[in-house]
Amino acid sequence: MHQADPATQPAWPDPDGASPPAAPSFAEVLQQAVRHSGLSLERVRHRLAAQGIRVSLTTLSYWQRGRSEPERADSLRAVDALERILALPPGALRSLLRPYRPRGRMTAPGHDLSATHRVLGENSLEEQALGAGFDRLNEALRTLSIREVITLDARRRITSLSIQQLVRATGDGADRLTAVHTFDSGLRGARVRVRCGLPGPVRALPELSTAVVEVRFGRVLARNETTVVDYTVRVGPGDGTDDHYERRTRTRLRDYLLQVYFHPAARPVACHRYYREHSSARPAYNHRLLPDASHSVHSAPGRCPAGIHGVSWRWPGPAEAGG
Repeated sequence: MHQADPATQPAWPDPDGASPPAAPSFAEVLQQAVRHSGLSLERVRHRLAAQGIRVSLTTLSYWQRGRSEPERADSLRAVDALERILALPPGALRSLLRPYRPRGRMTAPGHDLSATHRVLGENSLEEQALGAGFDRLNEALRTLSIREVITLDARRRITSLSIQQLVRATGDGADRLTAVHTFDSGLRGARVRVRCGLPGPVRALPELSTAVVEVRFGRVLARNETTVVDYTVRVGPGDGTDDHYERRTRTRLRDYLLQVYFHPAARPVACHRYYREHSSARPAYNHRLLPDASHSVHSAPGRCPAGIHGVSWRWPGPAEAGG
């Protein structure tokens, strides 16, 4: 008996009319290569990091499960490095990323997770706090406008946030809003009072200085329907201090107002409002703000593109405090 070379064997029709097997996907080849290498995903991540390539465990897991595909330049560089780490031929993985395939996580129309990553970066605190739920964060909602009021205490720490947010459903089925709030001064606990909507679960994550808040609408929204959520988060701050507050938005807002109230016994010597395109970018502008008679400043940008909008302040040093 002789064995024909698969590359030269004639392609006879299948007598049962079955189609030839489909070519393996990027996820399947990556998953098999990781398994055959004997390496854990954590070890793979460490080997990438040793080459100066930082990819989160969540991202690697999503790649090998087919929930997302590499699309940005740094992710494609990681793919080339994975081929070397997993002893694959050059191009064995990258060749499977065909141009006509959708890029980013495979999500519902209107939910562009790549836009979220562009603003927050990879392995952000939001992603760490939400874990596998990050890829579905408010996937059927678009925020139209936000008003936030931030209050600090005499020890220079944020103690409460009041948020009023107008959202529109981008598809049928949305019934809640999830928000992630982070505090530089640390976090010992969080309590939420909902004025518009219904209270959902609240998770305080002291190890991340982060609170995850869920507000339910009380009904299921239809596509293009709008609703307002209004809630206040009161936190047990840690031992540090806060010197800024910022809102990260993956889409353009119609309107955004941020007010910061300082305690009369702890007033900053300088305040600025700023905008950054993403978490690792330098501020595109840094405008001075003057406190009013109530010891507050506010930011109300005339245009509010996707990115990071915030207010920063500088506390007096010993010489200034003594003066």
